[in-house]
Amino acid sequence: MARILVTETIANAGLDLLRSQGHEVDVRVGLDAEGVNDAIVGAHALIIRSATTVTEEMLDAGADLMVVGRAGIGLDNVDVEAATKRGVMVANAPQSNIISTAEQTMTLIMAQARNTAAADAALRAGRWERSKWTGTELHGKTLGILGLGRVGALVAQRAQAFGMKLVGYDPYVSADRAKQLGIEAMTLDELAEQADVVTVHVVKTPDTVGLIGDDFLSKAKEGVRIINVARGGVVDEDALVRGLESGKVGGAGLDVFASEPLGESPLLAFDNVVVTPHLGASTHEAQLKAGVTIAEQVGLALAGDFVPFAVNVDAAEVAEIVRPFLPLAEQLGATVGSLLDEVPSSLKVSFEGEIGGYDNGLASLSALKGFMSVLVDDPVSFVNVNSLLTERDVDVEVIASSTSQDYINRLCISAGGRTVAATLMGMRNEARLVEIDGHDLDLPPSDHMLIVRNDDRPGMIGIVGTVLGDAGINVDDMDVGRSSEKGSAIMVIATRQQVAPETVEQLRATEGIASVDRIGLS
Repeated sequence: MARILVTETIANAGLDLLRSQGHEVDVRVGLDAEGVNDAIVGAHALIIRSATTVTEEMLDAGADLMVVGRAGIGLDNVDVEAATKRGVMVANAPQSNIISTAEQTMTLIMAQARNTAAADAALRAGRWERSKWTGTELHGKTLGILGLGRVGALVAQRAQAFGMKLVGYDPYVSADRAKQLGIEAMTLDELAEQADVVTVHVVKTPDTVGLIGDDFLSKAKEGVRIINVARGGVVDEDALVRGLESGKVGGAGLDVFASEPLGESPLLAFDNVVVTPHLGASTHEAQLKAGVTIAEQVGLALAGDFVPFAVNVDAAEVAEIVRPFLPLAEQLGATVGSLLDEVPSSLKVSFEGEIGGYDNGLASLSALKGFMSVLVDDPVSFVNVNSLLTERDVDVEVIASSTSQDYINRLCISAGGRTVAATLMGMRNEARLVEIDGHDLDLPPSDHMLIVRNDDRPGMIGIVGTVLGDAGINVDDMDVGRSSEKGSAIMVIATRQQVAPETVEQLRATEGIASVDRIGLS
């Protein structure tokens, strides 16, 4: 059972899901930073939304943390780099609020175009001002979309229904993909020159802060309208005020701000500015989806399974044919690591056969995680294993081939002059070691094994069995492997318990035995 600290309100359905998995869900809403630092001690997972800032100090306090879950899209309140260095997975719920955010965008576009908020306020104040609040149609206008990801694509779909012409800017989306969405891709300057309405759907990064600023507005159409339901700071609010004052900007619809809560702002003095208090994800449906989605991600992380929305794990969704190989890959990596005395300079992981034709990113990470777990004292996870390898200058080579000589699928790991290969056999996908250091085998892998290299002559099996028997060691399984090297053979012996060092030394001193490797993975 894991303890999960929840510092902000998420849907009860998500909390109930985690409780049903046997976890302790510790809800502490309203804590300040110091309070979170105290409460996080001993927690295995942390679930937040936008109000909790996950800092390096907080991660240090949460020494047992395995995963941080953000119930929403943005991660600008999480120090992802610090989490990655500590092996803490960071996951979000990127699809939970995309419909709500797209609909909020259209709401602000419409409210801005028709002066809805100002007309409502006037009428409530007793003024019937039909002529003052004359608006503009969206039909035939050009909508410039900055960011053509999930939300941008949904906004495009909805804007097309209004008869708007769509242009877009996204350096990470091809012109062909934009065309599929009904959007003409162009540069930022070209978009500024053509768009009647500009809507922002990009993440907040050093490159996007102030993206809509004085330079952009100087190139924009007279009377351009600016909509932001993405992240505060992407629109330079001071520049926006200057544009509103000069008339270059005809209006704005803002759901997010550089500093929240907004408080006093010159933006509030303009009748042609519609503001809402960060309501993009504030629908019952989005909150339910965010809570359940992040609970699912955290539950998967705690179980050691693939987490689809982990942002700091370099692996795509695992194919069903590859999934059974994940535990085998980790065990095989640990087996090879156990044969070495130190971290090697290079490591090769090979996927052969049918699995070679699929994305093996997660299987590779599994192998590397198992390998490093037995060679370093640091905690090793899917998140930090690549960093650990980079820090130690290990050159990792991953090879995929759709052909395999003897097996439908074969996984092989080589490092430090040692090679171990395995496969899955039969309807039940039973794991088998099929090669160690060039010797062919057929043996289920085990947490406790002895690899005995010996002369290929009669009586050697009996000699080894006698030594183990005298030491009270139960042998669960055994196979003998030969290589093309004449006179050389190995015995691979799976034992029920760890073999004592003195027994290993006794075997090493026995005539006819060249070497003995002991593997103990638990």
